[in-house]
This record gives sequence, structure tokens and C-alpha cells, in this order.
Amino acid sequence: MNEQSPEYDVLILGSGLAGSLTAAILARHGAKVMLIDAAQHPRFAVGESTTPQTVEWLYILAERYDVPEIRALTSAKSVNRDIAATSGVKSNFGFVYHHPGQEPDPREATQFALPKIFLQNGHLFRQDTDSYMFHVAVKYGARARQNWRATDIDFDDDGVSVTGGRDGEVLRARYLVDASGFRSMLADKFDLRDTRTALKHHARGMFNHYVGVTPFDEVSGHPKELRPPKDWHTGTLHHVFERGWLWIIPFDNHQGSNNLLCSVGLTIDERTYPRPADLTPQQEFDSFLDRYPAIKRQFTDARPVREWVSAGRMQYSSRQTVGDRWCLMSHAAGFIDPLFSRGLSNTFEIVDALSARLIGALKDGDFSAERFAYVEELEHGLIKWNDELVNTCYIGFDHPRLWNAVFRLWGAMVTPATMRLTRARLRFVRDGDPAHFEELEKSPHPGLWWPTDSFKNLIEQVAETCEKYEAGQTTADEAADRVFTLLQESEVVNPVFGWKDEQQRFIWPDLRTMARFLYWASAQAPPELRQVGREFLMGIVKAGSRVRKLL
Repeated sequence: MNEQSPEYDVLILGSGLAGSLTAAILARHGAKVMLIDAAQHPRFAVGESTTPQTVEWLYILAERYDVPEIRALTSAKSVNRDIAATSGVKSNFGFVYHHPGQEPDPREATQFALPKIFLQNGHLFRQDTDSYMFHVAVKYGARARQNWRATDIDFDDDGVSVTGGRDGEVLRARYLVDASGFRSMLADKFDLRDTRTALKHHARGMFNHYVGVTPFDEVSGHPKELRPPKDWHTGTLHHVFERGWLWIIPFDNHQGSNNLLCSVGLTIDERTYPRPADLTPQQEFDSFLDRYPAIKRQFTDARPVREWVSAGRMQYSSRQTVGDRWCLMSHAAGFIDPLFSRGLSNTFEIVDALSARLIGALKDGDFSAERFAYVEELEHGLIKWNDELVNTCYIGFDHPRLWNAVFRLWGAMVTPATMRLTRARLRFVRDGDPAHFEELEKSPHPGLWWPTDSFKNLIEQVAETCEKYEAGQTTADEAADRVFTLLQESEVVNPVFGWKDEQQRFIWPDLRTMARFLYWASAQAPPELRQVGREFLMGIVKAGSRVRKLL
């Protein structure tokens, strides 16, 4: 047993957004925090696209833990004003379907233009945003070690000892948070990776930053009347094809940014597209562009600015994510796929669940695994339901009509899931009672976007339908028919935006549509959504003079 008393309350491995946000929150509440990392800021990172849920979680963290600096991350406008003029705007999720060797048919494209009430989303240039939050953590009192590589971890009855650095320095703390990502030292030490539960989804990935990527709007060749309401370049563009997709995330898509870069990534099923042993990542990417002429035109004058990051199958999970005096956090616990930009939202949800419990544990000294059981339940749920949805989508990628159907399963849940979070925050702002956030955790299906039985049943039925198609038991059109029927019959899928209408490929909730939706949500929706809709509407009305701006 190490008899040295812990010098720190919490030691955090990894100073990315997960680690730095947690450190800032804990330090703000008086904890002695040591934040260590084997690298240093600023540095390259992916996971750059936000969602309405991402933004709402950021507001929750800022309000609940009184860390106002977090609000700088909530929109491209605030990032460019308060951090650096390097992040992009995001007005939509866009999906363009491609067949090898052919021009994309504009009638097979889909887009979800985010309601203006949620139009604070952005493309975060992580080099700057991560560095900013790291410095915020230090500002609030967290100690830091950069370029400090941990080499050993030991636990005892009083705390944890982490050895590392150039001279074998030993740091002692009462609790350890591992936010280091896939190459987690803690996961290796305790053999935590789950090899018994097979994840459904399969994909490998490669990503880079480019200059000179031409907006797809300029090279698509699509007539104006078949284009979506929002330019592809003002959002996160997904080029979709059989068993894979390519992302285009621009940081230069508005006048307020002086960043020339664009994030580019390719994720593909490694069973369909085995990694070629005789090609470099750049050569493989170039050969991929040769298959899809419209995408290739975007890269005519484009150049990568760094070496590619290329990985084999990216999916992993952990059989255990919390223990006595430790937590395996967010991407250290598991990962599925960048599709739908879930990474940051999932991370911030875990930051909230863990931070609330750690603040209490530091007061009474109870660091048992039982206290943090919900964190583990949530992490397992986030992996489970994301795996279910993303695997279903990759199957849908096989056929444009089936993909059109599956796309709606995801999109229909974005707005109500965000409203659920907003309701809790508005309640907290009104009376300061954290019980409103604790109530969010009392759901039957943690980790599911809209955690009710009705949506659980819907996502499982759609997944079963797609898996039958994958197994050759039905055709793609028959599977699409079944999914559209499920959407039509579901009471929880709102009928206002157009999610139930196969012909409405571009979902664009304008002011009138939002008014109709809020009426439906507050007066006609199923009981599980109706109360959320009413309180959300009341919150907007109480905003008074701000309502027109919000809508």
C-alpha cells in the first residue's frame, strides 16, 4: 500500500474536450485536479460537427456547474467571437447518394435543414476549441502536465498512483478519470475491452484536413429546382454510397471565419472494402475518388495539409467502465462511428453524469463503483443504441430508397430529444434545482436519443427489417415499404415536418411549420411527448421579445 496521502482529488488522463471540460467543472467546484496528457495543445483532433443535442448539453454544463466559458462552444458565432475565427457554421445535415461511375441523381438526395430555433450548430475547429477549454480548466485551478506520458497505474485503499514523465514522477489522487480515448492505459491494465459482446456495426476509417475543397453546390451540376433549401456547403455533407460514406466539414463556409481548412473523412465497411496492402492512405483515397466523379470534382484543386490518420475497424466497447476510484470515460469506454455527429453529444452527456457524482463523492469520500453505476449504464446504452442505429443505416446505404426510409428514423428523433433536454435546463434556470437534470436519468432506456418504449420498439423493428434484407430474406424495396409503414403508424414520429412522406426528401421546418409542430407536440402528441412540448412552448413564450429571433 502506498502510504503517501493523495495530493489531488481527481487525476484526469487526457486533455481533449472530455478531460478538459471535466477538469474545468471540478476545479470550479473546489476540487484539486491534475490534468495530464502525453501530447500538448494545440493539436489535431476530429469529432468536429455539432448537433442540437450537443449544443443543449453544452448549455446544461454551463448552467448547472456555473462555468460560463463553456457557452463559447455553443455556436460558430460565439466560437469565432470568443475563441478564434476558425470554426464553420452548420445549417443542415446533407446526404447525397452515389452510384459508382455515375453522376448522383438529385432526386436521391436528402437533407435535414435544422430548425432556426436550433440554428446555433457549428463545425468546431478542435485545435482551437480543445486548447481553449484546457486553458479554462487551468484558469479555474486545475494543475496540468503536458507531454507527460503515464507509464503505470496502481490503486490502493486510499487512492490511485500514476507514474510517468521523464523522471518517473508519481502523482497521487483520490480518483482517476481516463479520458484518453481508444489507447486507454486503464483499459489495458484491467483488460476492460469487451470481446464477448459482438458489436453489429463494421467500419474502418481515414481522415485528414484539406485546403481548396470546392463546395459541392458549385460542382454538382444539379438544376436549381432540384437542390435543397440550404446550400450543401453550409452544413455537414455526407456523400453516401454502398456500405460507407464520406464527410465534408468546412470551416470556411461563412464570412466570419479565416480558416482555409476543411475536414475530410471516409468510413467504409472493412468487409466490403478490405484495406489494400499495396496502397498508402492517400493512394487509397484517390482511388476512391476515381469511382465517384462528382465527389472527385470537389477535390480538383484540393490538397491535404497533414498525413492521413488511417485505422482498421473502429468499433470497440468495454465490459466495465467504472470501478472503485476510477472511470473509463466516453471514447476511452467505446466508439461506434462518426455518422450523425454523435461523438461530442455523447461525450458531454457523460461529462454531466460523471461530474455530478464526483462533486458529491469528493464531499463524503465515497468513491465506490456503486455510486457511479449510472455512468456505466449510460455509457453501455450509448454504445448499444448507436450501434443499432448506425448498423441499420449502413445496411440502408445499399439502396437509395431504403436509405431514404432509414434516414427518417434518425431525423424524426432529433427535435423531441433536444426539447427534452431544453425543458430540464429551462426548469433549472427558473428555480436552480438540479433535480430536473436528475430526472433526465430516470428513463427506461439510457443512451437512447428519445428514451421511451415507443421509440425503442420503432428502432428495433426498423433494425430487424433491414437485417432481414441484409440476410436476403426480402428485397430492398420491400424493406423500404416496411420502414415507411412503421414510420406512418408510429405516433411518436411527428407528422408535421414531413418525416412520414417519402416524397419529401428535404426536411426544412420554417416558421409556420415550427408553429404547427409546437401545437402538435403540446396538444396532439402522445403523452410521453406532450408535456415536453407544452413546457418547451411555454419557455419560448416566456422569452417574450426574443421569440421571433429564436424562431
